Amino acid sequence: AAAGRPVDEEVSSDSEPEVPLLGRRRREAVAAEEEVEETPQEKKLRLAKLYLEQLRQHEEERAEEEEEETQQTDLIGDRLKEDVLEQKGRLQRLVAKDVQPPDPASIRVFRGHQLPVTCLVISPDDRFIFSASKDGSLIKCKWEVESGKKLCVVPGGKKGTEERHMGHSSHVLCMAISSDGKYLATGDRNKLIMIWDTATCKRLHIFTGHRDAVSGLSFRKGTHQLYSASHDRCVKVWNVAENAYVETLFGHQDVITGLDSLSRECCVTAGGRDGTVRLWKIPEESQLVFCGHQGSIDCIQLINEEHMVSGADDGSVALWGVTKKKPLALARQAHGVQDAQGLQQPYWISAVAALRNSDLLATGSHSTSVKLWKCSEGFRKLEPLWDIPLVGFINSLKFSAAGDFLVAGIGQEHRLGRWWRIKEAKNSICIIPLKRRAAVPSPEGPDSS
Repeated sequence: AAAGRPVDEEVSSDSEPEVPLLGRRRREAVAAEEEVEETPQEKKLRLAKLYLEQLRQHEEERAEEEEEETQQTDLIGDRLKEDVLEQKGRLQRLVAKDVQPPDPASIRVFRGHQLPVTCLVISPDDRFIFSASKDGSLIKCKWEVESGKKLCVVPGGKKGTEERHMGHSSHVLCMAISSDGKYLATGDRNKLIMIWDTATCKRLHIFTGHRDAVSGLSFRKGTHQLYSASHDRCVKVWNVAENAYVETLFGHQDVITGLDSLSRECCVTAGGRDGTVRLWKIPEESQLVFCGHQGSIDCIQLINEEHMVSGADDGSVALWGVTKKKPLALARQAHGVQDAQGLQQPYWISAVAALRNSDLLATGSHSTSVKLWKCSEGFRKLEPLWDIPLVGFINSLKFSAAGDFLVAGIGQEHRLGRWWRIKEAKNSICIIPLKRRAAVPSPEGPDSS
């Protein structure tokens, strides 16, 4: 009662005893004395160090963020520069110097067509190959590139059964795939263009209007606008999404044998024995005419918006720029010569391919090899790189978008005729892997001193 506590107050056994309480107070007192022992000068020094450490950490975090932002800005800047160069037709990635000689043992051969393969395309994602043949069949290995498995086969039919039968009833001469991978277009000797759904291989439309064999097809990049060329010497424009015909352009003096296009509203064609390559400006309905081959120009492909490559039956391969009417470079007898009935004749160039926006080209003939070429910077010279052994007529060549493989369509006969037959050849699709040398480390690397 003297201590101010009621006499009958209960004390719990859980209450903290007095001795530990005194011990804690003693420890607190000692800690307080230690704090007191830190002089003002020491405290200032300690706080200053703490402040400097915080500043250092903040600067490091800021530097990391700035580095990431700079890298992102550089990547975006580089991409924008590439896009501008690509639109101007001046983008040329120098990849040819790193391509290694392809190993013949690594070439994969897929069979499926009964008659010579005439044309093929690769899907934009590089996963599937679509091929067609003189037997009128269409195969989609949806040739699957990884497994080689045939995912869809549309067999050819008899003439006059096009409405009842899904496939073509005559030689398929050309095909094209839209840049979004949605539509496939095929053209045949019966003057028909068929439009297919690439996912299901179902036929969607039949376009009629050409008066002779359809020999060239190409979708304008980024659109569903389709250009077609024919042995009737004209170029037609179609809108596939709307199932509509747009217009017809005239100019060639002989059958058109090939056609290609990119992003611009124009296309290029090879004019067979009229000896001209033509650039068609669709909105203006005008054309530029290029001359340089001595024989029939049988194949053509754009390298970029300003340059193209073509091949002829005089054995020559030509590089063109759209501002010059003559070839920038011309390789004569590109695949050598053959002894034909006692005469030395050059091997015809039956197919050309370009890895888009690069300096790497491929050409095909019936000379038992596909050749890889390097374009010098500025497209002023063609330099042979490697020969890839393949027996038969190389009727179609295509690089994958990534440039890691080349696909060849092979036949016992030329895609446009039956002048002669190579019996030992196999009607097939060949996938040729393209390996590149590893990049050499920079001498200013982190380990150099």
